[in-house]
Amino acid sequence: MTTDPIADLLTRIRNAAHARKPSVDVPWARQKEEIVRVLVEEGYLGGMTVVEATPCNVLRIDLRYDAQRKPVISGLKRVSRPSLRVYVGVKDIPAVRRGLGVNVLSTPKGILVDRTARRENVGGELLCTVW
Repeated sequence: MTTDPIADLLTRIRNAAHARKPSVDVPWARQKEEIVRVLVEEGYLGGMTVVEATPCNVLRIDLRYDAQRKPVISGLKRVSRPSLRVYVGVKDIPAVRRGLGVNVLSTPKGILVDRTARRENVGGELLCTVW
């Protein structure tokens, strides 16, 4: 059992992208599925499917690469950790790489990227940064 499942998710995606793997499997959790769904909508990941397996379900994540086979995701960073939670208001949501990346937030309206959170006028826990 891992103490930080979101950091484990980000590390698995980062390692698979650096190894040029077509997809990566991670243990399923609802919050992980929502984070991956947001990253698919933003175009950083190719897609996802939930594989029903025993004893636990698996989330299969398809990675995206450009024409030169370089990963679309050049960096992932966990911001809020179990030992140090980071909460931001709507006016305090930072920009990532001057708008070339996204922050993923856990808000009362669900898991959202920074642009959507600003539009919906909600703040929340700053989970991770992707660029």
